[in-house]
Amino acid sequence: MDRIVNARYLGLVPYGDALELQQRLVRERAEGAIPDIIILLQHPPVLTIGRFRGERDIIASPETLAREGIVIFRTNRGGSVTYHRPGQLVGYPILNLKDLNLGVRDYIRKLEEVIISLLREFNIASGRHPDYPGVWVGGEKICSIGIHVSRGITMHGFALNVDTDLRHFNYIKPCGMTGKRMTSLAKVLSRPVAVEEVAKPLLACFSVVFSVTCMLERDVPRLSRLVVSRPIYLIIV
Repeated sequence: MDRIVNARYLGLVPYGDALELQQRLVRERAEGAIPDIIILLQHPPVLTIGRFRGERDIIASPETLAREGIVIFRTNRGGSVTYHRPGQLVGYPILNLKDLNLGVRDYIRKLEEVIISLLREFNIASGRHPDYPGVWVGGEKICSIGIHVSRGITMHGFALNVDTDLRHFNYIKPCGMTGKRMTSLAKVLSRPVAVEEVAKPLLACFSVVFSVTCMLERDVPRLSRLVVSRPIYLIIV
């Protein structure tokens, strides 16, 4: 495992800032200015909508979302609507798939395998669903996956429910699913779980699954230099 992937944990970052950061890193990776990198972080409450669908899978009214302080962003990732909030570990790998000799489908399956391997470290049995990307514990979804690939470079990624308020998932049909429930590590383990407790073992699992070495960097990118994207508040009629 001599291929290095730089890793950075940024803590709590507004979604617009993180989106701008991803876009910049994707450009720099495509130009060969930076190596592969994976960004780990958390987001304040936000709904993100995929490029194909999403609005119709929002159940809550715009008034309810505004009252709860939940903003909405359109994105270019695959999938429908999903929800982020603190207590969720979100990962954005910026990788050159050509260098890794991976196709898009294989890449998604490897992301799933990273989470399955991580959960095994916590003695949690998990697996895939035949109809939906992501990782499941029993009949409940614990990790959502949605990506975008441009010029062979990935962006977006996964959102693992670590110890988060699952109540707001009732405001949407997560990933366009009807009648499915979400879960978290804390719920399954019946104990509090810190996001930071999960980040390092996740990088270890990522290293094994992708046959790379993830190096956790201490120098955090200066988000203050980024132009913050404006959230979109959708009015569903």
